Amino acid sequence: MTTLTTPLCRQLGIEVPVVQAPIGSAVTTELVAAVAEAGGLGTLALTWVTAEEAVRRIREVRRMTPRPFAVNLVLDFPVDELLDSCLAEGVPALSTFWGDPSAVAERAHSAGALHLHTVGSVAEAERAVAAGVDVIVAQGYEAGGHVRGEATTMALVPAVVDAVHPVPVIAAGGIADGRGLAAVLALGAQAGWLGTRFLTASEAATHEVYRQAVIQAAPQDAVHTRCFDGGWPDAPHRALRNSTLRAWEAAGRPDAPNRPGEGAVVARSADGRDWSRYDDMVPVPGMSGEVEALALYAGQSAGLVHDVAPAGRIVTDIAAEAAALTRRTRTP
Repeated sequence: MTTLTTPLCRQLGIEVPVVQAPIGSAVTTELVAAVAEAGGLGTLALTWVTAEEAVRRIREVRRMTPRPFAVNLVLDFPVDELLDSCLAEGVPALSTFWGDPSAVAERAHSAGALHLHTVGSVAEAERAVAAGVDVIVAQGYEAGGHVRGEATTMALVPAVVDAVHPVPVIAAGGIADGRGLAAVLALGAQAGWLGTRFLTASEAATHEVYRQAVIQAAPQDAVHTRCFDGGWPDAPHRALRNSTLRAWEAAGRPDAPNRPGEGAVVARSADGRDWSRYDDMVPVPGMSGEVEALALYAGQSAGLVHDVAPAGRIVTDIAAEAAALTRRTRTP
């Protein structure tokens, strides 16, 4: 373990400033626990599960580790029951996204949870702080999955840090190794938020086709688009260019329902559920069919991801590299 730490690490009860982003269906309890055991902050993505399932997953993480972790809820969806269940379980940190956090902050604080909220602009960060949010996650345009703003991480993070000081800021978007972590710490962030790098963690629920697409991708292969909107309309996102995205682009990016192959089933889950082209779903283990045609959410940092590795090793390697770089830059 390294000595790299920040005030936010102490506030969260973690050892290194590495936060695993809530990578949707690719998150497993094993991934969250492994990140936590390595000293980082793991995050459960719970928006699209039942309250009962959320409780089961929270308790399962707790059986694997006594260390702190977070749960994530997207406020653009009805999450009141989920929020109540998570807070009743005493989760130490609540991460929210894509909506007004004002109705959530007080409930989180009453339950003793630290409230993190992801933003894409300085104005949104200022509104979140005014609403009582404890920690701002500043998400740059390079990020994978659903993307809130239009400014790059390099430009957005220091602007948000300046605007909301002394509220701590976590930087998201484009971070996949220790160099990226060291860079955002230099910009004033107190931790890095990594999603794409954890897609190829051995504990992640990513189909092998998805893993290999991330590993083989170049930065420019991660495209900012609105293509995969089934289930979450009007939400821009970044995904790897695949057969669905190429066909849609070649057709001139028409609106639904006039897109190529609209409504066609392209994959099936192990439980028999069908998934259509343009659905907001990533390939997970056990799927069959044309899984490559599903949403391959990833950020531009995919160009820095070259292997499958245990989550714990990912955390410790990134923290160690960032610590070494930080020491080097401070040496006269």
